[in-house]
This record gives sequence, structure tokens and C-alpha cells, in this order.
Amino acid sequence: MASVLNVKESKASERTVVVAGLPVGLFIDQLLVILVKKHFQDIKNEGGDVEDVIYPTRTKGVAYVVFKEKKVAENVIRQKKHRLGRKAGHAELTVSHFSDKIFSSVSAILDLSVFGNEATLETLVKDLKKKIPTLSFSPLKPNGRITVEGSFLAVKRLKESLLVRASSLLEKTRNFTSEGRKWNRQNPQKNLQRSNNSLVSVRTLVPETARNGEMLVLDTDIFLYLKHRCEFYESTLKKFHILSQEKIDGEITTIYLKNFHVGSQPNNVKHVKELIEEWSHALHLELRKETFILKGKENREKRMIKSACEQLSSRYLGVFMSFYRTHIDIIGSSSDTYLFKKGVMKLIGQKVS
Repeated sequence: MASVLNVKESKASERTVVVAGLPVGLFIDQLLVILVKKHFQDIKNEGGDVEDVIYPTRTKGVAYVVFKEKKVAENVIRQKKHRLGRKAGHAELTVSHFSDKIFSSVSAILDLSVFGNEATLETLVKDLKKKIPTLSFSPLKPNGRITVEGSFLAVKRLKESLLVRASSLLEKTRNFTSEGRKWNRQNPQKNLQRSNNSLVSVRTLVPETARNGEMLVLDTDIFLYLKHRCEFYESTLKKFHILSQEKIDGEITTIYLKNFHVGSQPNNVKHVKELIEEWSHALHLELRKETFILKGKENREKRMIKSACEQLSSRYLGVFMSFYRTHIDIIGSSSDTYLFKKGVMKLIGQKVS
């Protein structure tokens, strides 16, 4: 069976549509796949031969339908209304083109102040918009902060690009500081202070680990699950004697890897980076996230939800929970998260939506 990753990396993406609005919890996954396939093979729905139906996916109620012909995919999208059969309660479906934007859409707040003054930053943002047109940028704030939103892959590419720029800037700043010590004798204290301030600000963006090792960017949910629910992460770092530095920025986490011992094999860091990337890709396709909203609820109800989650945690060891002031995220396999949510709702006396 084709995977979402295979679809993305092949020409099959042109023959693939994203189907949202599927009823969750009414049927077992296999039966829902049959119903979806039947719907999109029906000529009454502008359908045709279906090569594959990918479900469940990481996104609740979303499937990917791969047709054998690109023309059929286009016809299905043009069909304005799609309703699943009577058995599925005539659920109204939303059908759209397959694109990078459907993968883990995230937002991140970036501090660009280390790259220069406002005029320089405006030019930098224009350059980034041209380089990665799939991202949405908020207006640049006076303090150099900007919010970007788009697919996880696009945001990852942006952060990697900025880190390369920052590393280059750091090297130039080092050279400038060195030269300043050599020839600027008129006011050495002022010159050195200005240079060191610039050097410190850039170092906050590029840790020492990254300058002498490898860097990778992960979806924060994937990273948290990988670190707290997969023994692989810590055991791999320990096995290859790798030091890691992790920085969580909202929905994006940057990991910096470096050899713990000076005499260690230089290829170890790169190998560990590749291993972590492989695991994160696998988790990206397998995991699903459910959220319990706490904001706006009475304190008693909040306590009940938290208590129910804690009570079920020992039963579902494959589920990772993140507690926040406004909500609780539960991350795990499709079946585990559904059963976990069902159990919580039962304990607090509510029906599963």
C-alpha cells in the first residue's frame, strides 16, 4: 500500500486528492476505506478507477485518495458536493488538491533582529518570500520578530536557511572582531564592545553545538513523542556518544547534535541525524493528535478532565500527554488516541464527538 510520503515524493501527487470530513468512530478503518473507495469510483460522483485509499492518517477525519488517472482527480475536485453513502449518515466531504500545505501546517515566531536594522530585515523578508513562496509572513514588528505559517516542511526549510545565514554572519563578525583588535587603536574599548555585542546576539541564534556538528528540525509533537515515548532517541545518542541541544519554538523544534568526545568518529553525528530523521518520518505518518480544550471551562470540569487523563495514562503507555494552561494534547497511534479520548469522555460523563 502506498504511503503519504511515497505519494508526496512521486508523480502520484498529481492523481491524489485530500478528502476531509469523514465520520470518525462510526466504523472500523477498513470499512470506512471501502465506503470511500466506492464513493470515488462511482461515475455519478465524477469518479473513476481508484489506485489506493490512505486511511487513517495523522489528521483526524482525513484520507488521501489516489486515482489511476490525473483527469479523474481533477473531475472529482470540480464536483462541488460530495456526500458519503447512507450508511455513513450522508456525511458532507471536502475534496481538495494534494499539496505540501496539508502536511502538519504550523506557525512559528522568529526573531530576525540579529540580522541587522529594520531596512535590512525588510529586504531579508522579501528575499525569503521569493525563496519559499508557500509560506505566509506576518508584518515585521519593530523588535525584529515575525510570524510565519505554512507546511512543516516549508517552515523547516526556512529555519535551516536562516541558520546558514546566521552561521555566515557569525564568521564575518569573528573576522571583524579580529581585524578590529589589529588595526583600530583609536578607540579600542568602544570598537571591541560593539563587536562583542554583535557576536553574542548571533550566538543566541546559532549554538556552539550547531557550529561544530549537525542540525535538524522536527515538528514539536513528533519530537516530544520521540523523546518521551521512544527509547530509540536516548539510546541512540548514548550508543554513538552524541551530545544534543534541543530548542522548542512553538510547533517547531530544532535539535543540534555534536560528538561528546573530541576523538569520536566525525561521521557518527551525521549518521545519528539520519537515524532520527528516519524515525521522525515514520512517526509523522503514524501518529495522530487529539486535544482537550480547557479554556472557558469551569475549574471543576478542568480538574475532571486532567484527572481522567492521568487515570488512563497507565493503561495507554503508547500515548504521550502534554498539559498546558488552555488545553491538553494527547499524541499516539490513531486507535490509541481515539480509545483514550473515548475513555476520558466516558469518565467525565460526556459522549464522544
